[in-house]
Amino acid sequence: MSLSPSTMVKPLCNLHAPLLSSFHHKQPLILLTPQKLHHFTSATRTSTKPRLSLSPHYSNSRRFRFSPPKSTSINGYAAEEYKNDPRETEVELLERLRRLFAFLRSILPGGTWWSFSDEAQIRIFAKPVTVVRALTRMWGLVSRDRWVIFAAFSALIVAALSEISIPHYLTASIFTAQSGEVAVFRQNVRLLVLLCVVSGICSGIRGCCFGIANMLLVKRMRETLYSSLLLQDIFFFDTETVGDLTSRLGADCQQVSRVIGNDLNMILRNVLQGTGAMIYLLILSWPLGLCILVICSTLAAIMLIYGRYQKKAAKLTQEFTASANEVAQETFSLVRTVRVYGTEKQELGRYKLWLGKLADISLRQSAAYGFWNLSFNALYHSTQVIAVLVGGMSILAGHITAEKLTKFILYSEWLIYSTWWVGDNLSSLMQSVGASEKVFQLMDLLPSDQFISKGSRLQRLVGHVEFVNVSFHFATRPTVPVLQSISLSVKPNEVVAIVGLSGSGKSTLVNLLLRLYEPTNGQILIDGFPLQELDVKWWRERIGFVGQEPKLFRMDISSNISYGCTRDITQEDVEWAAKQAYAHDFILALPNGYHTLVDDDLLSGGQKQRIAIARAILRDPTILILDEATSALDAESEHNVKGVLRAVRSDKTTRRTVMVIAHRLSTIQAADRIVVMDAGRIVETGSHRELLVDDGLYARLTRRQADAVA
Repeated sequence: MSLSPSTMVKPLCNLHAPLLSSFHHKQPLILLTPQKLHHFTSATRTSTKPRLSLSPHYSNSRRFRFSPPKSTSINGYAAEEYKNDPRETEVELLERLRRLFAFLRSILPGGTWWSFSDEAQIRIFAKPVTVVRALTRMWGLVSRDRWVIFAAFSALIVAALSEISIPHYLTASIFTAQSGEVAVFRQNVRLLVLLCVVSGICSGIRGCCFGIANMLLVKRMRETLYSSLLLQDIFFFDTETVGDLTSRLGADCQQVSRVIGNDLNMILRNVLQGTGAMIYLLILSWPLGLCILVICSTLAAIMLIYGRYQKKAAKLTQEFTASANEVAQETFSLVRTVRVYGTEKQELGRYKLWLGKLADISLRQSAAYGFWNLSFNALYHSTQVIAVLVGGMSILAGHITAEKLTKFILYSEWLIYSTWWVGDNLSSLMQSVGASEKVFQLMDLLPSDQFISKGSRLQRLVGHVEFVNVSFHFATRPTVPVLQSISLSVKPNEVVAIVGLSGSGKSTLVNLLLRLYEPTNGQILIDGFPLQELDVKWWRERIGFVGQEPKLFRMDISSNISYGCTRDITQEDVEWAAKQAYAHDFILALPNGYHTLVDDDLLSGGQKQRIAIARAILRDPTILILDEATSALDAESEHNVKGVLRAVRSDKTTRRTVMVIAHRLSTIQAADRIVVMDAGRIVETGSHRELLVDDGLYARLTRRQADAVA
């Protein structure tokens, strides 16, 4: 279908200037006036080589504009450059000025640019950590070695008094030498040398003692924090991330370590020296001293505002650092998954997001530090000017001597610099206090009731386990039941297999038996005794557990097998347990045998599971729990582990209860009884043959597994 030129041009008549003007900042426009469009049709027929010469240039409003074409027509028809409306330009200029003034107001002290309110959602602590409370907590950590602190502060006082006396005798020595008083000059020089020696010795002692105190603080803070974290309920670790907790142990504790060794050290030193300088100035000339005092008070007020700002910034910095560490820890731990799916850029983007937030906070901290330095330098030079002007007029009036004015200028500079050092170190102290808030919150957590209460210990554990109407849901999801009214009895020396679909509550049932969680309703009885009333440490010593994803520690294989075993064992016992788990042969094939250091790349999943089974067997448990313990084993290794189960059942010397969670039909068939779970309930119970005859959920799962194998 062909279109006539008039048809093609007609829609252009419906374009109005306001519509086109809304796009003038994005692209250059040439507007054809409607009055001359009617010439377009005939001109198109007569002209074969239309040309338009455009030369773009920038205007003051930074927009593209085009000079008129050399020809006054396009194919014989006039083209006009679209011109901005002067009123629109004026409105736009006013809007830009308004935005500029708003930005300038925001970056001035007290403006919205300095606010941290929208940077992060930080949990509100029940009791905010103040400087006094933080120092009190730190003193509690180092009070056992208080002699170090006392020695440090004693040396600090002597060094500060010695240093503050040096300008006096330095000035006196110069002016007595000028006046020719030889005896007084020699006396001043001897005192000056003595003060310098005493100051140097005491400064060294002070630095050494504060360094020791700093080391003790960090060591005990990390010990206390780590101990507090280890004694928390498993639910705590379900809500906290590993990266965040390791960041608290690392970066936060290191930030707090500066409090004693650096911040308090410098603050007290400069407070003493500044106080001494102020007293001396008031003795020399109280009018000049009052002027300097006003300036220092102003600087101190700015210092307090700056310190509070840095405390809040430090708190955010620690939160963002912990979040960045969390991303890095997660990425490195799952680096194989990241590499397979090619998400390196995505993970880098997640990490850069938190780094950007950290950079934004650091930018504001640097700007605040710039304002602090600006205030200091302005007030410092004001002090010099006031001292010279007022002091010079006092000399002319004969009120003071040149020696006194020299001393005054030296001590005024000493005072102003002491104030600056106090402010700078107070800012660092505020940052450390801000970083300590989460650390102290974690240290104040009460340990789990399992570690506080002393339960009972049975004289002899038979191994009869009974679940009585047990229900459970996670605290974070109270409306989603995981177990519903479970009642199950496992007799001593019985092998019970628990099967069911994923998410049916099988592993949760085991976790309740291990007391990793507590039932919401109902109770668990051990030999007729409530599990909650038993001593948890004694109870776990008598349980052998192999999880579906066994984790090994970075230690040698022999130590991994004997890990957590409380009785005295020998290397022969370790090798016996490894043979029972059919792990002895592959262990001997490793470079250093049982002394080979374990890492993630050394062992396969099945080998790790066999070492975990050997660990459980070595404990000689009364109750053995296998949670998908054969999921990573090959057919031969699984057959061997089944032999372990048969040996356990046939051993008459030790009566051992075994609970097996498995999906494989071959493992399930070795059990005395099979319990089928679905949606947190027990739906079937019986032997393999009985459940196949019932043709329920177990039979359906068995047929699906057989079809999958076929």
